[in-house]
Amino acid sequence: MADPSSYRPRPGEIPDTPGVYRFRDEHRRVIYVGKAKSLRQRLASYFQDLANLHPRTRSMVTTAASVEWTVVSTEVEALQLEYTWIKEFDPRFNVKYRDDKSYPYLAVTMNEEFPRVQVMRGQKKKGVRYFGPYGHAWAIRDTVDLMLRVFPVRTCSAGVFKNAARTGRPCLLGYIDKCSAPCVGRISPEDHRDLAEEFCEFVGGRTGTYLRRLEQQMADAAEDMEYERAARLRDDIGALRKAMEKNAVVLADATDADLVAVAEDELEAAVQIFHVRGGRIRGQRGWVTDKVEAVTTGDLVEHALQQLYGEEAGDAVPREVLVTALPEPLEPVQDWLTGRRGAHVSLRVPQRGDKKALMETVTRNAGQALALHKTKRASDLTTRSRALEEIAEALGLDSAPLRIECYDISHLQGEDVVASMVVFEDGLQRKSEYRRFEIKGFQGQDDVRSMHEVIFRRFRRYLVEKERTGEWADGAVGGEVTASALEEDGRPRRFAYPPQLVVVDGGRPQVAAARRALDELGIDDVAVCGLAKRLEEVWVPDEEDPLVLPRTSEGLYLLQRVRDEAHRFAITYQRGKRAKRLRSGPLDSVPGLGETRKQALLKHFGSVKRLRAATIDQIQEVPGIGRKTAETVAAVLAAAEPGGPAVNMATGEILDDTPHAPARPAEAAPPADPAGEARDHPGGRGEGLAEDAGGKARGGDPEGAPDSKDERRGQHA
Repeated sequence: MADPSSYRPRPGEIPDTPGVYRFRDEHRRVIYVGKAKSLRQRLASYFQDLANLHPRTRSMVTTAASVEWTVVSTEVEALQLEYTWIKEFDPRFNVKYRDDKSYPYLAVTMNEEFPRVQVMRGQKKKGVRYFGPYGHAWAIRDTVDLMLRVFPVRTCSAGVFKNAARTGRPCLLGYIDKCSAPCVGRISPEDHRDLAEEFCEFVGGRTGTYLRRLEQQMADAAEDMEYERAARLRDDIGALRKAMEKNAVVLADATDADLVAVAEDELEAAVQIFHVRGGRIRGQRGWVTDKVEAVTTGDLVEHALQQLYGEEAGDAVPREVLVTALPEPLEPVQDWLTGRRGAHVSLRVPQRGDKKALMETVTRNAGQALALHKTKRASDLTTRSRALEEIAEALGLDSAPLRIECYDISHLQGEDVVASMVVFEDGLQRKSEYRRFEIKGFQGQDDVRSMHEVIFRRFRRYLVEKERTGEWADGAVGGEVTASALEEDGRPRRFAYPPQLVVVDGGRPQVAAARRALDELGIDDVAVCGLAKRLEEVWVPDEEDPLVLPRTSEGLYLLQRVRDEAHRFAITYQRGKRAKRLRSGPLDSVPGLGETRKQALLKHFGSVKRLRAATIDQIQEVPGIGRKTAETVAAVLAAAEPGGPAVNMATGEILDDTPHAPARPAEAAPPADPAGEARDHPGGRGEGLAEDAGGKARGGDPEGAPDSKDERRGQHA
């Protein structure tokens, strides 16, 4: 792990201008590319205290060994250069969208003497006009088959075309009038190109004028008593209308726009794009990506726009791009899109009407795409089996860990310290087995000591259950559940079923604490590992270096899911305890202090203890708190704490510089279990925020409450 200070540029070296920067690792490989309005300010944000950085940003700066930059004139140039470098270097810490499928396009090869209509995938070629993308290739072929009746453009391959020209006989489509047969000279190259142009105009959305012209020709033919020609025109109009019906009208004002929506969680993000031309949905596509850098929704939208329009120009960039969140800053991205199109492009979030309703539909599609992506990986039996086998191979286990327990510690600056235990059996969640703990052995912030206490208590309870049922002499720790390990209703006794693998959220210290707790209890056949957020490294006991599983590994994905579920369950419990404590705190007795200003005070100072130690002038710095309110808050807190410091109400000065706060009144201890130990809260029962059978939390975090230690935000990479 590199020390960022070893390659930090000297003060004054970095220019205060727009530019693009690259972080390189010790092998000179580019691992991250970013842009900035001010290179000096942006790069300075990376070289601060590592504890203040987002975990993903911290991973990047500790992996890098050098940083370099290129100065540009404008932010638009920076945006373009960033896209070019991401394409060139493929940096591992940048968000890179990957198509969830290779989408087919309807393509017209206008770069050939006789343009051809065909289905094309992959890289776009110069001189070829593209329409779509479509969800399925058969949808394109059905539409083209209907339109060839009216626009008999060539669709055959080069080999078939040359063979027909050599023999002087057209293919079957030429005989049934679905091809104008340019191969045998039935139509001139100029007329065939005009036919292809009309085909492109109709597919591109200019349908009304052409249909009206055909209807007029049909009426004229009927008036001249050319009934066969009129019937053929009638059938042509019907075929075109049927082709048009395949694309539903969604915007009545014939809008040309692209709608981009993002759905995300902590690990991945999904993007859905609807292409609307002439008020109709002409195409749809979607991407999924791993969030390997610290990004906001606006950043994800910006990356999606770069991916979508980075190699497009002209009409391929619509006049209007609607998004769920705007990039920050907006102007460079909008100017870049305008440059790609050659005309003004509007980039905005729809606020009302049909466009907002359609954006909600696109957003739902993005959410469903992300859920489907995760479900496919989690529910597939073969995938789960492979994940368990990869974990067993990486950790050197004798068999696949069919039961995995994961533990996480959560607190807010050393207060409301809690822990969670989640259970996965055969790679799936077993929510009825979830448990949660309050840390009771000590006060304050010590994640390693907390982890030791939780593991010790859980497995001591396991041994107590074994001793009570008389099964622990010959039974293996990882064995099957026997009848005496079950309650009368057939459910397993709490803590009676041991895991084959214990996963802790953390690195080497937490893993060592968990192993030490098991050793103290004499349990030596339960494997232990830890998953560290820094680089998603897998730590095992008594090893100097971690295991690094490939990012594409199903085993790593399963460990991440287990770790993130433990993290979620711990935060849910911690928030519940925090909310309960805040609702009954000393600030409740301050006259005229509502919930909003109460939360503002706690967010500003971090805790009641720090607020109590603040002067009146410091309390006044909180928005919405005046002099009189600050004096009242200080007086009430001083009165509520008998051993607290005295406050000079005239000056706001703390008279006692070394206040000694008395110990908090002891909370009522939960009832003891048969082993004489306080009972831990199982999932769905006990004090704090409970979890129902479906896994949803009852209650919630009060709006504006400070985040837990696991939710602190860092600077964006």
